[in-house]
Order: sequence, then C-alpha cells, then structure tokens
Amino acid sequence: RRVLFRSTNIEYKNLYVDLDDTLISAYANQRAAWSAVVAEMANDLRPLPAGALVDAIVAYATEFWSDAERHRYWRQRLLPARRTVVAGALAALRSAGHSLPPPDFGDRLADRFSRYREEQMYLFDHAHEVLDALRTAGVALALVTNGAAVDQRPKVTRFDLARRFDHIQIEGEHGFGKPEERAYRHAAACLGLTPAECWMVGDNLEWEVAAPQRLGIFSVWYDGHGNGLPVETTIRPDLTIRSLRDVVHAFVRSGAAPD
Repeated sequence: RRVLFRSTNIEYKNLYVDLDDTLISAYANQRAAWSAVVAEMANDLRPLPAGALVDAIVAYATEFWSDAERHRYWRQRLLPARRTVVAGALAALRSAGHSLPPPDFGDRLADRFSRYREEQMYLFDHAHEVLDALRTAGVALALVTNGAAVDQRPKVTRFDLARRFDHIQIEGEHGFGKPEERAYRHAAACLGLTPAECWMVGDNLEWEVAAPQRLGIFSVWYDGHGNGLPVETTIRPDLTIRSLRDVVHAFVRSGAAPD
C-alpha cells in the first residue's frame, strides 16, 4: 500500500524506529537510577556521603559519554564501561580528600546499576498498538538500534518486538550503527527503498534527526519527557512528538490506520 504524508507530495513507505528510550524506557534519568542504587548500598558506602558519590558519578559519566568515539566503542561494552565510570568518579573523590569504601565497592556498585537498569526497563504505553497500526496500514518497519547484540537482542525478545518489524538492525550484529550513513542506507536497502522514502523516529537528536536529515530522511524527534529542545542545539527536527501515537496521526493518511 502506498502511504502519503498529507502535507507533502513525497511518498513515504518505511519507518525506522529507535529502541532505547523510544519504544522502551531504558537509559533516561541516570541521576535517579544511580541514586536508587547508591541508596541500596548505603551500608557499604560509609564514610562517603551518598550525594557526593552520585554527583561524582553523574559528572564523570556525562563527560565520559560525551566523546563520540569513546561512546561508539564503549556502548557495546556497557558492563566494563560502567565499572570505568564508577572507578573514575571514586578517583576524583579521593583526589578531593574523601575517604572511600572498600576496594571492591566500585565494581559491585557498577554491576548492581546494570542489573537495576534491566529490572526497571519497560515498554512505553501504546508502543505495540502504534507498531501494529502502522503494519496494518502497509508501512514497512525497521528497528534500527545501536549497542551490542548481547544487550539489544534480549530486549527485542523480552518486549515481543521481532514479529512487529520487517527488518531488525542491531549495531553489534551488523558491525555499524547510527550515526554512520550506512546504517540508514542499509536499513532502506533491506526493504528495497531509498532513504528519501523513509522516516526516522527516535529520542537522540544526532542519531535520529541530524544524521538522517543529511540523507533526506524525514526525522521525527521523540520528546517523551517533554523537556523540549536543548537551548544550545542548532538541530531542528522535521517533527517533534510527545506520544508514540502521534506517529500514527502524522504518518498515515486519514482512514489508513486507526487513531
């Protein structure tokens, strides 16, 4: 079925969908997550103040993940990456004159954080409903996600996503990921399309907006927390949505899929 976005003359036949923090809650609110885990291990923490540790971890993690090349390497090695972040934060606290917990505390904290993230993951409201409505309307769907296969493939199974997509593209299984051009081109080619016939939906402004736009992909930014665009960014999405249901309203012509 040919699907037409109502405000253009371009026929869009495919939708790329991001996974983490687009279809599922995965890595948002890092301060709250670290605070919860630090609180669980408070008895092992003394004499280090919990707030000081959380502040140090968040600061170190923000700097650690801000480097694009470092991010690309470590995002497929999350367990050791989190140990590295905690070790760096503890080293900074030691340099500032704080007394630290026992030597094994850092690794135990990082590993508990990884388990906590897994425990807290959940499917966003209407995710299945939206994907099923789009498939019913004849839209080809590609799941395009970064990360290691050992981390991402279990999420696809856990949240019953495999049968809802025509193509599943995990960085660790293909050897490339967003924002590399071939990630978007490969997904389109697997469905017999060109990038200009596609939309991309996701929460990352660089991976799901700026990079796809350079290939002519219509880019939809998912602002699920309603924070709005960062004041310092120059990136401008083609469309911003607050709910996954907005994708159906925008992507499919009236009557082509249920609201």
